Amino acid sequence: MKKLITTLKNIWKIKELRTRILFTLGMLLVFRFGSYVVLPGVIPSVLENATQNNSSPNDLLGLINVFTGGAFNNAAVFALGIMPYITASIIIQLLGFAVPYFQRLQQKEGESGRKKLNQITRLLTVAITLVQGGGYLTYINSLGAIDPTIPMGVFWISNIIILATGTVFAMWLGERITDRGIGNGVSLLITVGIIASLPQSIVFEFQSQLENNG
Repeated sequence: MKKLITTLKNIWKIKELRTRILFTLGMLLVFRFGSYVVLPGVIPSVLENATQNNSSPNDLLGLINVFTGGAFNNAAVFALGIMPYITASIIIQLLGFAVPYFQRLQQKEGESGRKKLNQITRLLTVAITLVQGGGYLTYINSLGAIDPTIPMGVFWISNIIILATGTVFAMWLGERITDRGIGNGVSLLITVGIIASLPQSIVFEFQSQLENNG
């Protein structure tokens, strides 16, 4: 234990490494903050009651909520998290096996091909976010958590834009962590989200066990 503490102290003394650690922590804090900023027009109290009754960490929506660090159930600006970016990346990778154009970009065009693929991935991310954003707002509407005084057209258009912006910003945070921080930014964002959701998942499982045994 003493040796571990000494090693950590020595790591902290390295200026560049210390800067990278602090930068990474700062970006992760920004990401967590965005997980609690509720979309305009959503009634938090109604949403909280509805999500507590309708979802658990064991179903699909509960799993999505875990990966977004609770932002999904909070109807936050990061409600979709980094998942659309991961989906877009997987699609581009699969296209690299089947479509000659993407094969050429991946295998033959080097750095320029990689930049083109990154650009295509970002555009596809936005497209996926717009579709998923519409589906997510439909889900929120089904819970009755939308303020009835707000025009539905304004609510939908503004919040789809906000959700898309949130995902793009989360993607940007991940890229900045990869470039200037420590580790893979996207993986860290997902990991932090899962860790943040662990207490709620443990409590839910404990309550479920008590109910089953009772």
